Amino acid sequence: MNWKIPMFKIYWDDEDVRAVNKVVKSGMQWAEGLSIKEFENKISGYIGVKYCIVFNSGTSAMHALLLAYGIGKGDEVIVPSFTFISTANAVLFVGAKPVFADIEEETFGLDPEDVKKKITRKTKAIIPIHYGGCPCRIRELKKIAQEHNLILIEDAAESFGANIKGKKVGTFGDSAMISFCQNKIIATGEGGAIVTNSRQICEKLKLIRSHGRLETEDYFTTMKPLDYVSLGYNFRMPSVIAALGISQLEKVENIIEMRRKNSEYLNTSLSQETGRIMTPNPPDEYFHVYQLYTIKVNKKYRNKLMQHLASKGIMTKVYFQPAHLSYFYKNKLKYKCRLPVTEKVSKEVITLPMYPMLKSEEMDYMVKEIKKVLR
Repeated sequence: MNWKIPMFKIYWDDEDVRAVNKVVKSGMQWAEGLSIKEFENKISGYIGVKYCIVFNSGTSAMHALLLAYGIGKGDEVIVPSFTFISTANAVLFVGAKPVFADIEEETFGLDPEDVKKKITRKTKAIIPIHYGGCPCRIRELKKIAQEHNLILIEDAAESFGANIKGKKVGTFGDSAMISFCQNKIIATGEGGAIVTNSRQICEKLKLIRSHGRLETEDYFTTMKPLDYVSLGYNFRMPSVIAALGISQLEKVENIIEMRRKNSEYLNTSLSQETGRIMTPNPPDEYFHVYQLYTIKVNKKYRNKLMQHLASKGIMTKVYFQPAHLSYFYKNKLKYKCRLPVTEKVSKEVITLPMYPMLKSEEMDYMVKEIKKVLR
C-alpha cells in the first residue's frame, strides 16, 4: 500500500551515499575491509565499552553471543514474550529453552518480580529488551542476575543511544546486542553488533562469525595459511554496510534529537486525550530515543482506531504480538504461559509512525484522525 504516512522513513544524506560509493569504487575489500574495524571502534567508543564485534544481523549477533557464553542443551534463558520473535528463537538456536516472564507497564520491559519467580536451577541467563528506545528496569534486573550468578544480556536492538542518568543502554549487562535493521535509530538495511567488556567473549565471537578462523591475517589478501580452531558460521558484515554505518553514526545525536522532538510534539498534541490515550512516559532519568512511538488505548477501540487510520493512509502496527501465543510456540512447542500483563498490553498498544523527517503537519493530521475515533 502507498501510505500517506508510513511507519518509518530512513534518515540518509549524501554522506551516506559517498561512504558506500567509496567502498564500491575501491574494487577491493567489500568483505573484511578497513571500515569493519573502524565501525566497531566507533560503536564501542560511543556506547562506552571496550569491545564491539559487528555481524550481518542482530539475530546472528545474538545467536553468536549465546554460543560464546556456552549456553546450550539443558539450560534455560529468561526472556520476554513481548518482543520480536528472534529474542526467544536465538535461545532455541543453541538448544536451550526460552522461559517467558511477564512485563511491567511503565517501560514494557521485563518485570523484575516475575523474573525472580521464573529462576530455576537450570537458569543460565536473562535477556531483557529495551522496548522501542526506552531503557527497561535494567538496574533491578542486573541486581537479580548478580544475586543468582546469571549472565545478563541486553537486547538493545531498538535502543541505540538510550541511557539512564547518562549511562548508556548496553553497558549494564555482561554483553548487549544492537541492531541496525532499516527501521532502527541508525540503519544499514541489515546488520547488528555485540558490545562487551569481556575480551574472552570478544575473541570467541570473532571465531563464531567467520567459520572458526583465527583472524591473524586478512583472509582475502594474505598468502599465509590460516587455521580453523572451532566450528563457526558466516555471520560477517560486508564492508559496504560498515561504511554506511560509520556515516550514519556521525549523525546519531541529530537523529535522536529529531525523534525526541517529534515525540514531544505528539505527546503535547495528544495530552488532551488523557483517559483515552496513554502516551509514552518513561521514568525519571530515563533517556528515551523513540525508535518506536507507542500509545495505549482501551482494547475495545484499538482495532477500530487502526482500521480508521489505515483508511486515511496512516500506517500503524502492533509491536509486539506475544511470542508465547504465536502458532510456533503455542502449537508446535506446546508452551502454556500465564503472562497477564503481556497479554493485556498487547491488546492495547498501537505504534504510530515515527521518524526524524516527520513533519508537524503530518503529526497534526494523525492526531486529528485519532481524536475522531476516540471522541
